[in-house]
Amino acid sequence: MEQLSLPAYSHKLKDSEGKTFILDQVRRKYVVLTPEEWVRQHVIHFLHQYLGYPLSLMSVERGTKYNALQKRTDLRIYTTAGAPLLLVECKAAHVPITDATVRQVAVYNQTVAAPYLMVSNGLQHYCWHVNPQSKQITPISVLPSFSEISL
Repeated sequence: MEQLSLPAYSHKLKDSEGKTFILDQVRRKYVVLTPEEWVRQHVIHFLHQYLGYPLSLMSVERGTKYNALQKRTDLRIYTTAGAPLLLVECKAAHVPITDATVRQVAVYNQTVAAPYLMVSNGLQHYCWHVNPQSKQITPISVLPSFSEISL
């Protein structure tokens, strides 16, 4: 897999039936290692180890309904009270982050209503704060740690 701009970590891989699997610490199971999953697992590790987001408050590939369409969000993080806190959209490293990617996470957030958004392809990372009243999305240069935003 491609080297990312996120910190490397001691991931666990296994091969079975001609496929490679990576251990997902959130789902507590091995999942097929795709380029997008590689990025997702690095984002999870970064958020947990470097910014203090608890694994127990993360949800991976959770279903959400937007209009009549069933969609899946890559990663959601909740407050200790169970409210959405951060919505993350991951793309494979070879997939550029475009306006369409940003629109995708913003559209998903119309249902989720998280106050923070993040998009990453493992090489580039963008974050926003969403004003709860106006729904205005403001870029932020650094994603706050869990302790800074989970008050």
